[in-house]
Amino acid sequence: MYRLAGASYRPCRYPEGMRDEATAVEIRPHIRLLHGMRRPANWLQLVRFSIVGASGYAVNLILYALFVRKLGVEYLAAETVAWIVAAANNFVWNRHWTFKAGEGQVHAQAMRFFVVTLVALGFNLLVLRILVESAGWDKVLAEMLALAASTPLNFLGNKLWSFRA
Repeated sequence: MYRLAGASYRPCRYPEGMRDEATAVEIRPHIRLLHGMRRPANWLQLVRFSIVGASGYAVNLILYALFVRKLGVEYLAAETVAWIVAAANNFVWNRHWTFKAGEGQVHAQAMRFFVVTLVALGFNLLVLRILVESAGWDKVLAEMLALAASTPLNFLGNKLWSFRA
């Protein structure tokens, strides 16, 4: 083990001739997470993501309530449509403001963003269905909790994959 700036690193083994200084050290994931939590820029990014998420949350919840309460749309279908509209809004804001990834290829970022969104949507729908059908919660209240439950998954997927530097 090597110690550098308070972190533990371990050397990687590479075939002879393939080792260089940039790849010779492997950072363990939990150490990387701790270092990331110490950076104020990451916390600012989380605040921006939360602001964008709050706007998406409002768009999603307003559309969902409108579809379910006023138009009589089935609640899982209503959530899917509301989620997609809110995700499109969030993609634009997250790309340009939260992660400042405007220089990246928009189609690649959009594809990764929507893959992350679909995974988070699947988790959201699972939580929503459990709360409505098993716990007997009000559909809009259940959606509020399901959105909150899926947010960390959404943030990590977008930060680490969709808009990675």
